[in-house]
Amino acid sequence: MQTLTSAARAIGAISPDRHFGKVAAVRGALIEVEGLLGSARIGSQVTIEAADGPVEAEVTGLDRDVAHCLPFSDPRGVASGALAHLAMGQSVLRPSRGWLGRVVDGLGRPIDGKGPLSIGQEACPIKGEPPAAVTRSRVGPRVETGVRALDIFAPLCKGQRLGLFAGSGVGKSTLMSMLTRWTDCDVAVIGLIGERGREVQEFIEDNLGPEGLARSVVVVATSDSPALMRRQAAWTTMAISEHFRDEGKHVLCMMDSVTRFAMAQREIGLANGEPPATKGYTPTVFAELPRLLERAGPGGPGQGSITGIFSVLVDGDDHDEPIADAVRGILDGHIVLSRKIGERGRFPAIDLLKSVSRMLPECHSEEENAVRLAASALLSTYTDMEELVRLGAYKDGSDPAVDRAVRIAPAIEELLKQTKRDRGETKSDFAQLAALMETPE
Repeated sequence: MQTLTSAARAIGAISPDRHFGKVAAVRGALIEVEGLLGSARIGSQVTIEAADGPVEAEVTGLDRDVAHCLPFSDPRGVASGALAHLAMGQSVLRPSRGWLGRVVDGLGRPIDGKGPLSIGQEACPIKGEPPAAVTRSRVGPRVETGVRALDIFAPLCKGQRLGLFAGSGVGKSTLMSMLTRWTDCDVAVIGLIGERGREVQEFIEDNLGPEGLARSVVVVATSDSPALMRRQAAWTTMAISEHFRDEGKHVLCMMDSVTRFAMAQREIGLANGEPPATKGYTPTVFAELPRLLERAGPGGPGQGSITGIFSVLVDGDDHDEPIADAVRGILDGHIVLSRKIGERGRFPAIDLLKSVSRMLPECHSEEENAVRLAASALLSTYTDMEELVRLGAYKDGSDPAVDRAVRIAPAIEELLKQTKRDRGETKSDFAQLAALMETPE
């Protein structure tokens, strides 16, 4: 009976109208369709008949009688005059508990060879809206991530949105894999946006493992996917997260990376004729970033929360480049990974003095904050004098604070070293740090 009711609801949502146009021109990735005046809307889905099979596309711009469409796949085989069918209605997903343990593409279609996905009863818009600001719950208590440097110096809280800022090859993906496996949550939704295709299976098998995958939904759009599919994958990741949040779950939403979402939006904007602004990024990039990131966070009354961890690939290790600067101003904290620290052999290569969690100091106890602040001050002193010490220009006994920092800082660095098999425990980690800080003069 429930299946019949669901089917009747789906049939009732189908519009009896059918609108058709034809391809007028193909300019690079942009397909111009005529004949949809008055019926095409921004975001409408279009199916174009091509020699190699139907090509799914989306209306991304309108110019009088011409609809500018970008395809979700290779537009090979599309010819001038080809028939284009406009799908009416809003793009939605229907996730369910049966999606856990599955891998899907940016349109929510299974790509793991495990058969069709179960269809949920509630429709979830792909480009949804966050809960109203005045009805949102507050950020919840501290969540253990198992990463000592984070749990002590830049803690993550339930419903918080945290950014991981790093250049290429600094250990960002490894840190995200540790967070995916260890962070306490009910459901994990992981968006791999613009990632290398060869790394997807490694991430699923090695980093998630069977237990991690069983509580996760993985959304994949590799670097060779069209820009529209990469952007859509980010929206789909958030839509699935919102579905489980609305069920009252604590959702861990991880996206790697926001930068590639921004790059995809830049490609789409330039194809539609938008003027390039800072470093070629179009104005819509900076409008879409908060719309995407604000969807994470605490839910409204009776809902769960989405704890978001978003990676930002810093171009040329410039942490003031446009995307990093924009994202840093939206999120509730930022973790900076330093190439210099990684070259010294300390991983995760988190720069503790440049990383910030806006949930401090409330999420730590008074005793924990006292230990954290003392350790931060000591590490700051050591960082200021590190080069002089290495060069032998500093003489022991010149400054008691520096002498103490030189003695204790290496032990703190050793405490913060971790591998993917070495999970931390916050209470024990604070106890070890407190013991180091109590080292006699």
